Amino acid sequence: MEETAQEQASPEVRERVQDSFDRQGLMRLLGARLTVIAPGRVHIELPARPEVGQQHGYVHAGATSSIADSAGGYAAFTLFPEGSEVLTVEYKINLLAPAVGDRLEAVGTVLRSGRTLTVCRLEVFGVHDDGRRALVANGQQTLIRLDAPRP
Repeated sequence: MEETAQEQASPEVRERVQDSFDRQGLMRLLGARLTVIAPGRVHIELPARPEVGQQHGYVHAGATSSIADSAGGYAAFTLFPEGSEVLTVEYKINLLAPAVGDRLEAVGTVLRSGRTLTVCRLEVFGVHDDGRRALVANGQQTLIRLDAPRP
């Protein structure tokens, strides 16, 4: 998905988000990657592979939930000032359909960004190489902005 210059986060924000994402061992273990970093919106893709599957061949709910959580967290993080950190306070996810497709795409979108708490919408789509997409999970998340620890 191509983003116009208006839809992209600044280079500094993109670098800060990517650097943080790269430190996440779970995302690396799952094989997830950031595909969109825009102000208040982040997309994360996860290739569907046997290693992230469950016993029926669908992508495991744990993997689905993990990329949704990270997409929302980083969507919030795009709006935080330099020197801030983000932590999930809570999230609820509804698994609407079996997670099938060639890959999953999680989309985190900020609904409201406050001084301390931010609320995000979470969506996960099953995406097929032929262009078909289906919503497989949705949810909502609350995040807290913290000051980064000082060295």
